[in-house]
Amino acid sequence: MWIVFSLLAALASAVVVTLSKAGIKQVDSSLAFAIQSVCILLVSWGVVIGQGNLPDVSRIERRVWIYLIAAGIITCVSSLLTFRALKLGDASRTSPLDKISLVFTIILAVIFLKEKINWQVIAGAVLMAGGAVLIALSKE
Repeated sequence: MWIVFSLLAALASAVVVTLSKAGIKQVDSSLAFAIQSVCILLVSWGVVIGQGNLPDVSRIERRVWIYLIAAGIITCVSSLLTFRALKLGDASRTSPLDKISLVFTIILAVIFLKEKINWQVIAGAVLMAGGAVLIALSKE
């Protein structure tokens, strides 16, 4: 089932990039991100409340709070950088290069999460990174 959710997330991400690029043509990229962030905030807390998970907030351990807050801050930085890249470049070229995050994720997962990888993961990451670079460096 995780594959279905991952593919739906990828599709949603593609739609977000396309809509964001269309939206930032006449607006500063930071302002565009701020507007989307308000929507993210409302929808995400709405889902938490709708699922009845709001009382769980008080049961989150301090260490988990630190991880989640750090990830939230880095998510904001990543999104700001992504929006700036979209403002300056074509969506069809900036988005694939952004996906080199896959390679960084694999490296960080091995180092910090002690995940095991095999040759297929390495080969797939190399192919995806190569494809992203090829697309990003293609002529307009």
